[in-house]
Amino acid sequence: NVAVGVSRLGLNAGLVAEIGDDEFAQKIINTLSLEKVDISNVKQTERQQSSFSTIINFKGERTIFSEHVKRSHNFNFENIAAKWVYLTSLGEEWIGAYNKTVDFIKNFKARLAFNPGTLQISAGKKSIENVLYISDVLFVNKEEAEQILNVKDQKSNINSLLNELQELGPKIVVITDGKNGSFTIDNKGNISKKGIIETQVVEKTGAGDAYSSGFLSALINNKSIDEAMNLGTKNSASVIEKVGAQAGLLYV
Repeated sequence: NVAVGVSRLGLNAGLVAEIGDDEFAQKIINTLSLEKVDISNVKQTERQQSSFSTIINFKGERTIFSEHVKRSHNFNFENIAAKWVYLTSLGEEWIGAYNKTVDFIKNFKARLAFNPGTLQISAGKKSIENVLYISDVLFVNKEEAEQILNVKDQKSNINSLLNELQELGPKIVVITDGKNGSFTIDNKGNISKKGIIETQVVEKTGAGDAYSSGFLSALINNKSIDEAMNLGTKNSASVIEKVGAQAGLLYV
């Protein structure tokens, strides 16, 4: 979703991923190609099906049923060059791929945007501390921030969450919080808030990815934090007006 999002906003994007070789995998390949995402590092594992999610949407809220196929995620980064890397959710065998990404960032002095997935957050802060330490931007929602920091109080203070996450290494931390909007702390410790754009909510899948791709695209194009939050918010609002995670993603 983020690869497609940043591609539509004018950046050159490539995806490193492992998928199956069934009809759904081919649909993924076709979609990425149409969206001008480089697929030369998308690995298709023979005789394996795609991971699959079924999403039930009711009155703007959703329940996701997912089945994830176990993958080796044994990626080869030798022939890749990138100024920015967006590292996000992977399945069970994620630690090796994450460590390779950390090595790539260090060796090539690339910048890192990090959006940990459920498995990574569930493994505990210590499991991802090496990634957090070198992150330029961390994207999480409020619940994920609380989980990483092991905060039990549901009325936790956003400013405290931002500061505590930044102490783990990320130069910029972005926390999204549904109807309450988004919050950012920059590399100088300044905290900003951006409200949501009121719109008709059709389906919320992909809202976070849309925000991340908008924010990151603006940042890469040397825009201010305020402009980055604006574009993230607009992109997210556009996505929730349509069914699916990509239909509403904005174009440059």
